[in-house]
Amino acid sequence: MKRVVLTGATGMVGGHLLDFCLESDEIREVVTIGRRKTGKESDQLKEYVIADFTELTGDEEWLSGVDVVYFCMGVYTGAVSRDLFRKLTVEYPVALGKAILKKSPQAVFCLLSGAGADRTEKSKMMFAKDKGVAENQLSGLGFKSFHSLRPGYIYPTVPRKEPNFSYSIFRKMYPLFKMMGRKYSITSEQLAEGMFHVGIHGHPSEVLENDTILDVVNEIS
Repeated sequence: MKRVVLTGATGMVGGHLLDFCLESDEIREVVTIGRRKTGKESDQLKEYVIADFTELTGDEEWLSGVDVVYFCMGVYTGAVSRDLFRKLTVEYPVALGKAILKKSPQAVFCLLSGAGADRTEKSKMMFAKDKGVAENQLSGLGFKSFHSLRPGYIYPTVPRKEPNFSYSIFRKMYPLFKMMGRKYSITSEQLAEGMFHVGIHGHPSEVLENDTILDVVNEIS
C-alpha cells in the first residue's frame, strides 16, 4: 500500500484527487501540504500547513516513506505578480521534489502542468515557459519516475465561482471544445482520475498530453 503526498488538495483537481486517494484500498496514508487544511476527516489523512515550500529542509519527518507525490497546486495567469507566479509554478514543486528525494529516493512525482508547456524554455508566454522550466528541473532530479500531465481546458465538474471572465466564457464553450476533439478539453474529475492512476500504476510516457490522459481514464473504465 502506498503513502502519498498531495499539494493543492483544496483546488479544482486536487480535491478530486484527494477523494480518489481516500477511497482507494491501494493507499494507506495521504499527506496534504498547503496553505490551509481541507476540512476533511479520515484516519488515512494527515495535513500540514506550510506557507512557503522553499523553506522545506528535507529533514521533516513526514517526508520519509513517500511512494507518490501529486503536485496539483497552481495559480491562474494574471492573478499574481510575475515573480510570485514563477515561485509557485517553478520554485515550489522543485523545492518539494528536492526535499522528498532526501528521505524518499524511490518516490514517483506527478506534476499537474498544462498544454503548451515549453521545454525549450524560450516561449514568450509566461505560463508556457515556467511550466517547461518546472518540467525540466523535476525531470532531472532523479525520481524513480517523473510524469507531467498537460491537460487542455479543464471543465470543473463541481460548480464554482470562475476566477475571471475568460474562464466564465471557456465554461460556456465547453461543448464546443469537446466537439473539437480529445486534445482540447477534459473534466476535472477525469484529470484527477488519470493522474491518480499514473502515480500508482505508472505510465510509459513522461509527458502525457490531454488525449493520452483520456486514454488512461478510458482504460480504467
